[in-house]
Amino acid sequence: MQLSFITFATTLFHDPVLAIIVVLTLGATVVNGATDAPNAIATVVGTRAMRPGRAIGMAAICNFVGLVGITMVSSAVAQTIFNMVDFGGDSQAALIALAAAMVAIIVWGVSAWRFGIPTSQSHSLIAGITGAAIALQGGFGGVNWHEWMKVIYGLVISTVLGFGSGFLFTRIIRHLCWRANRRRANRFFRDAQIVAGAGVAVLHGAQDGQKFLSLCMLGILLDIQGTSDLGSTFPLWLIVLVSMSMSLGTACGGKRIIKSVGMGMVKMEQYQGFAACLSACFCIALATFTGMPVSTTHTKTTAIMGVGAEKSLRSVKWDTAGTMVLTWILTFPGCGLLAWACTKLLLVII
Repeated sequence: MQLSFITFATTLFHDPVLAIIVVLTLGATVVNGATDAPNAIATVVGTRAMRPGRAIGMAAICNFVGLVGITMVSSAVAQTIFNMVDFGGDSQAALIALAAAMVAIIVWGVSAWRFGIPTSQSHSLIAGITGAAIALQGGFGGVNWHEWMKVIYGLVISTVLGFGSGFLFTRIIRHLCWRANRRRANRFFRDAQIVAGAGVAVLHGAQDGQKFLSLCMLGILLDIQGTSDLGSTFPLWLIVLVSMSMSLGTACGGKRIIKSVGMGMVKMEQYQGFAACLSACFCIALATFTGMPVSTTHTKTTAIMGVGAEKSLRSVKWDTAGTMVLTWILTFPGCGLLAWACTKLLLVII
């Protein structure tokens, strides 16, 4: 049965529990737009292909288009996240756990944004719902390891393939264009980088937006139907609502993250920025259409590392990169434990 907007709106008006779940989920989506989406256009700003304001505006529009457009074709990532954990048969307790996970995700993301650290909202989302499910079930019985393995595959794609393709694409471009007029080449790669950056933003909207779309749908089903059985496709009105939330976050935040990723790690030329964007597009598209949840932050950052390493290992500021990697490593246990603690606390209070 397709969930109608009228049914949702009527229930939302009379049910404060559903209202809290929706506000928290959309709040986490806004935080994702502010913290993750800027990575899509960080190199475009870092190489001065676009001004920050225009680049952020472009990313906001592309996020919206990506989530709405690609989800109509494939919702593979949303299906993976939806089935990743089982909160059990008690719908009320499941809603509490889902709310706790959202609180943990928001706190983690806002803290990272405050210090300008490009942490992965994708990884914190996965850690958050996993920690909440473990707290609710009293063990790992609520974790669907078949779906969780797709996270591991995604880590390989975003790390190894991201770095390798960034290195390879840069090497190919240098080989093909070594005799080209520098001024003309810079103009071409400046425009090409803007197009590729827009592509990364579109794919970010689909990849990350589908994660929050699935959790919002899960909360609505648990509250209205008392079950986590999807039974139908994601309704268009909900896709648009989540898309608008992500675009809002992208438009309102992002300059801190752009500075860390686009300027703080590798000093790039136009062709290198294009290679980094092209690499990120390739990796994120592969993951999105195969249902593997990956981090746009992770993928774009490792691509930039690969681009810098092609020229010289010394051109990469490994201390900045090391701080980012440490943050990624800490996200799974850190946000997972935070969600576990929030779930336990709310279960006692409520």
